[in-house]
Amino acid sequence: MARKLTRPTVYGVMAEFDDPTHAVAAAQHARAAGYTRMDAYSPFPIEALSEAVGLPKNNLPLIVLIGGILGGLGGYLMQYYLSVWNYPLNVGGKPLHSWPAFIPITFETTVLGAALFAVFGMLALNGLPEPYHPVFNAPDFALATRDRFFLLVEWRDPKFDRAVTGDFLRGLEGVKGVSEVEF
Repeated sequence: MARKLTRPTVYGVMAEFDDPTHAVAAAQHARAAGYTRMDAYSPFPIEALSEAVGLPKNNLPLIVLIGGILGGLGGYLMQYYLSVWNYPLNVGGKPLHSWPAFIPITFETTVLGAALFAVFGMLALNGLPEPYHPVFNAPDFALATRDRFFLLVEWRDPKFDRAVTGDFLRGLEGVKGVSEVEF
């Protein structure tokens, strides 16, 4: 039987750490304890923390590849259309379809397409722009951009219980503080 999710007043329980080693260890312990809906916040990227939280691999490299291919094809076909069909001009006896002359612009449109797809793909995959998130209400969360590390267990987690999850996070090594994050 599926568990019905009713939105509580608390978004989750968040633990604060002083160093990345304790944050990674806490995420690994929480994952081992059965928590699956977690998020981590740090002032710099930590690959081990992303793996410990269980973030899935994203499709951004594929999106960028598709953007590059479409940009390159679009640039080449644009030049072909203009040189052969729309405005054929015989200069110095060269053929109308002179592909070596098309390479610089094809390269540039490939880079342009990949860059645009990278930016807009990243924004879409991250759900941005997001002007408000409940973690902004957490005490001392502004320090996540400077020198603190945070581990959040969300209310959507099947194992989430306010008291039990809070006690679990307080029992982890290196915890500076635990707070409830309200909506």
